[in-house]
Amino acid sequence: MKHILGIDASTTACSAAVLTGDTIAAWRFEAMERGQAERLNPMIGEAMDEAGIGFGDLSLVAVTTGPGAFTGLRIGLACARAISLAAGVPLAGITTFDALARAVSDDERGAMAAAGGRLLVCVEAKRRDVFVQLFDADLAPVGEAGAMDGEAARVALADGYYLLAGDGAEHLRPMLAGNPHVRFSAALAPPDARHVAAIGAARGPSPQAPRPFYIRPPDVRLPARG
Repeated sequence: MKHILGIDASTTACSAAVLTGDTIAAWRFEAMERGQAERLNPMIGEAMDEAGIGFGDLSLVAVTTGPGAFTGLRIGLACARAISLAAGVPLAGITTFDALARAVSDDERGAMAAAGGRLLVCVEAKRRDVFVQLFDADLAPVGEAGAMDGEAARVALADGYYLLAGDGAEHLRPMLAGNPHVRFSAALAPPDARHVAAIGAARGPSPQAPRPFYIRPPDVRLPARG
Protein backbone atom coordinates (compact mmCIF):
# COMPACT_ATOMS: atom_id res chain seq x y z
CA MET A 1 0.00 0.00 0.00
CA LYS A 2 1.39 3.39 -0.98
CA HIS A 3 1.48 6.24 1.52
CA ILE A 4 1.79 9.80 0.17
CA LEU A 5 2.50 12.79 2.38
CA GLY A 6 1.10 16.07 1.09
CA ILE A 7 2.43 19.41 2.38
CA ASP A 8 1.30 22.99 1.77
CA ALA A 9 2.35 26.31 3.28
CA SER A 10 2.24 28.39 0.10
CA THR A 11 -0.37 31.09 0.81
CA THR A 12 -2.67 31.83 3.75
CA ALA A 13 -2.95 28.36 5.29
CA CYS A 14 -0.82 25.47 6.46
CA SER A 15 -1.78 21.83 5.94
CA ALA A 16 -0.50 18.27 5.92
CA ALA A 17 -2.23 15.10 4.75
CA VAL A 18 -1.44 11.41 4.43
CA LEU A 19 -3.00 9.59 1.48
CA THR A 20 -3.05 5.80 1.88
CA GLY A 21 -4.13 4.14 -1.33
CA ASP A 22 -7.15 6.17 -2.39
CA THR A 23 -8.12 7.29 1.12
CA ILE A 24 -7.03 10.28 3.18
CA ALA A 25 -5.83 8.57 6.35
CA ALA A 26 -5.06 11.80 8.22
CA TRP A 27 -5.35 15.54 7.62
CA ARG A 28 -4.47 18.76 9.38
CA PHE A 29 -5.41 22.22 8.07
CA GLU A 30 -5.14 25.66 9.66
CA ALA A 31 -5.76 29.06 8.08
CA MET A 32 -2.92 31.43 9.00
CA GLU A 33 -1.20 34.52 7.66
CA ARG A 34 1.99 33.78 9.59
CA GLY A 35 3.39 31.04 11.78
CA GLN A 36 3.79 28.23 9.25
CA ALA A 37 7.38 27.65 10.40
CA GLU A 38 6.15 26.84 13.91
CA ARG A 39 3.11 24.78 12.92
CA LEU A 40 4.02 22.78 9.84
CA ASN A 41 6.32 20.21 11.45
CA PRO A 42 3.93 19.49 14.36
CA MET A 43 1.02 19.14 11.90
CA ILE A 44 3.02 16.66 9.83
CA GLY A 45 3.88 14.69 12.96
CA GLU A 46 0.24 14.63 14.04
CA ALA A 47 -0.90 13.45 10.61
CA MET A 48 1.75 10.73 10.47
CA ASP A 49 0.85 9.51 13.96
CA GLU A 50 -2.86 9.43 13.14
CA ALA A 51 -2.14 7.48 9.95
CA GLY A 52 -0.07 5.04 12.00
CA ILE A 53 3.04 5.16 9.81
CA GLY A 54 6.64 6.30 10.02
CA PHE A 55 8.53 8.42 7.52
CA GLY A 56 10.25 5.30 6.23
CA ASP A 57 6.85 3.95 5.18
CA LEU A 58 6.22 6.85 2.79
CA SER A 59 6.29 6.26 -0.95
CA LEU A 60 6.37 9.96 -1.86
CA VAL A 61 6.35 13.46 -0.39
CA ALA A 62 4.37 15.99 -2.45
CA VAL A 63 4.72 19.72 -1.78
CA THR A 64 3.44 22.94 -3.33
CA THR A 65 6.11 24.90 -5.20
CA GLY A 66 4.23 28.14 -5.86
CA PRO A 67 3.41 30.73 -6.77
CA GLY A 68 2.64 32.09 -3.34
CA ALA A 69 4.24 33.72 -0.33
CA PHE A 70 8.04 33.70 -0.42
CA THR A 71 8.45 32.57 3.20
CA GLY A 72 5.70 29.95 3.10
CA LEU A 73 7.04 28.36 -0.06
CA ARG A 74 10.53 28.11 1.43
CA ILE A 75 9.17 26.59 4.64
CA GLY A 76 7.18 23.91 2.80
CA LEU A 77 9.99 23.02 0.41
CA ALA A 78 12.62 22.90 3.15
CA CYS A 79 10.45 20.60 5.23
CA ALA A 80 9.73 18.29 2.29
CA ARG A 81 13.41 18.11 1.34
CA ALA A 82 14.43 17.31 4.90
CA ILE A 83 11.99 14.40 5.05
CA SER A 84 13.10 13.21 1.61
CA LEU A 85 16.78 13.21 2.57
CA ALA A 86 16.30 11.69 6.02
CA ALA A 87 13.93 8.92 4.93
CA GLY A 88 15.14 8.36 1.37
CA VAL A 89 11.72 9.21 -0.06
CA PRO A 90 11.24 10.79 -3.53
CA LEU A 91 9.71 14.25 -3.95
CA ALA A 92 6.95 15.64 -6.17
CA GLY A 93 6.58 19.36 -6.76
CA ILE A 94 2.99 20.51 -7.32
CA THR A 95 2.17 24.05 -8.41
CA THR A 96 -0.27 26.03 -6.30
CA PHE A 97 -2.40 26.39 -9.44
CA ASP A 98 -2.69 22.62 -9.82
CA ALA A 99 -3.59 22.17 -6.15
CA LEU A 100 -6.34 24.81 -6.33
CA ALA A 101 -7.69 23.48 -9.62
CA ARG A 102 -8.01 20.02 -8.09
CA ALA A 103 -10.37 21.44 -5.45
CA VAL A 104 -13.04 22.33 -8.05
CA SER A 105 -15.86 19.80 -7.98
CA ASP A 106 -16.69 17.46 -10.86
CA ASP A 107 -20.14 19.05 -11.11
CA GLU A 108 -18.70 22.54 -11.54
CA ARG A 109 -16.18 21.35 -14.11
CA GLY A 110 -18.91 19.49 -15.96
CA ALA A 111 -21.11 22.59 -16.19
CA MET A 112 -18.10 24.61 -17.32
CA ALA A 113 -17.25 22.08 -20.02
CA ALA A 114 -20.86 21.99 -21.24
CA ALA A 115 -20.73 25.76 -21.66
CA GLY A 116 -17.44 25.58 -23.54
CA GLY A 117 -15.69 27.48 -20.76
CA ARG A 118 -12.36 27.44 -19.00
CA LEU A 119 -11.21 27.50 -15.42
CA LEU A 120 -9.24 30.52 -14.22
CA VAL A 121 -7.32 29.62 -11.08
CA CYS A 122 -6.42 32.64 -8.93
CA VAL A 123 -3.73 32.56 -6.25
CA GLU A 124 -3.55 35.10 -3.42
CA ALA A 125 -0.61 37.45 -4.11
CA LYS A 126 -1.08 39.98 -1.26
CA ARG A 127 -1.20 42.86 -3.74
CA ARG A 128 -3.76 44.55 -5.99
CA ASP A 129 -3.32 41.75 -8.50
CA VAL A 130 -3.50 37.98 -8.21
CA PHE A 131 -1.53 35.17 -9.84
CA VAL A 132 -3.61 33.41 -12.51
CA GLN A 133 -3.51 30.48 -14.89
CA LEU A 134 -6.13 29.03 -17.22
CA PHE A 135 -7.10 25.33 -17.17
CA ASP A 136 -9.40 23.26 -19.36
CA ALA A 137 -12.14 20.96 -18.04
CA ASP A 138 -9.60 18.13 -17.62
CA LEU A 139 -7.47 20.37 -15.37
CA ALA A 140 -4.72 20.69 -17.95
CA PRO A 141 -3.03 24.13 -17.98
CA VAL A 142 -3.81 26.37 -20.94
CA GLY A 143 -1.02 28.86 -21.61
CA GLU A 144 1.43 30.45 -19.22
CA ALA A 145 0.80 31.72 -15.72
CA GLY A 146 0.79 35.45 -15.00
CA ALA A 147 -0.54 38.23 -12.76
CA MET A 148 -3.82 40.11 -13.23
CA ASP A 149 -5.67 42.89 -11.41
CA GLY A 150 -9.40 43.59 -11.50
CA GLU A 151 -9.32 45.95 -14.47
CA ALA A 152 -7.20 43.57 -16.53
CA ALA A 153 -9.61 40.76 -15.63
CA ARG A 154 -12.60 42.83 -16.75
CA VAL A 155 -11.03 43.27 -20.18
CA ALA A 156 -9.54 39.78 -20.56
CA LEU A 157 -12.72 37.95 -19.49
CA ALA A 158 -15.15 40.07 -21.50
CA ASP A 159 -15.72 37.26 -24.01
CA GLY A 160 -16.25 33.59 -23.33
CA TYR A 161 -17.31 31.60 -20.27
CA TYR A 162 -15.04 31.41 -17.23
CA LEU A 163 -15.20 29.68 -13.87
CA LEU A 164 -12.98 31.36 -11.26
CA ALA A 165 -11.48 29.39 -8.38
CA GLY A 166 -8.74 29.72 -5.80
CA ASP A 167 -8.01 31.87 -2.78
CA GLY A 168 -7.31 34.94 -4.91
CA ALA A 169 -10.57 34.90 -6.89
CA GLU A 170 -12.47 37.22 -4.55
CA HIS A 171 -10.10 40.07 -5.42
CA LEU A 172 -11.46 40.05 -8.98
CA ARG A 173 -15.15 39.80 -8.09
CA PRO A 174 -15.93 43.56 -7.89
CA MET A 175 -14.76 44.23 -11.47
CA LEU A 176 -16.56 41.17 -12.84
CA ALA A 177 -19.92 41.66 -11.11
CA GLY A 178 -21.72 42.65 -14.32
CA ASN A 179 -20.29 39.89 -16.52
CA PRO A 180 -23.00 37.23 -17.09
CA HIS A 181 -20.46 34.72 -18.41
CA VAL A 182 -18.28 34.60 -15.29
CA ARG A 183 -19.03 32.24 -12.42
CA PHE A 184 -17.23 31.81 -9.11
CA SER A 185 -16.51 28.31 -7.90
CA ALA A 186 -17.29 27.12 -4.41
CA ALA A 187 -13.58 26.25 -4.20
CA LEU A 188 -12.25 29.62 -3.00
CA ALA A 189 -10.16 28.38 -0.06
CA PRO A 190 -6.33 28.28 0.12
CA PRO A 191 -4.49 25.22 -1.21
CA ASP A 192 -5.08 21.97 0.66
CA ALA A 193 -2.51 19.23 1.29
CA ARG A 194 -5.13 16.58 0.51
CA HIS A 195 -5.20 17.70 -3.11
CA VAL A 196 -1.41 18.03 -3.17
CA ALA A 197 -1.10 14.41 -2.04
CA ALA A 198 -3.65 13.21 -4.60
CA ILE A 199 -1.86 14.92 -7.48
CA GLY A 200 1.46 13.54 -6.28
CA ALA A 201 0.01 10.03 -6.21
CA ALA A 202 -1.25 10.39 -9.77
CA ARG A 203 1.96 11.89 -11.21
CA GLY A 204 4.71 10.28 -9.18
CA PRO A 205 8.12 11.82 -8.38
CA SER A 206 9.28 14.96 -10.16
CA PRO A 207 12.13 14.39 -12.64
CA GLN A 208 14.12 17.16 -10.95
CA ALA A 209 14.29 18.46 -7.40
CA PRO A 210 11.30 20.79 -6.81
CA ARG A 211 12.19 24.48 -6.75
CA PRO A 212 10.13 27.57 -5.88
CA PHE A 213 7.95 28.79 -8.74
CA TYR A 214 7.74 32.59 -8.82
CA ILE A 215 5.64 34.75 -11.15
CA ARG A 216 7.74 37.77 -10.19
CA PRO A 217 10.79 38.28 -7.95
CA PRO A 218 10.05 37.90 -4.23
CA ASP A 219 9.54 41.05 -2.15
CA VAL A 220 12.80 40.50 -0.32
CA ARG A 221 15.96 42.58 -0.53
CA LEU A 222 19.33 41.76 0.97
CA PRO A 223 20.78 44.55 3.11
CA ALA A 224 23.42 46.69 1.42
CA ARG A 225 26.97 45.93 2.44
CA GLY A 226 28.85 48.30 4.66
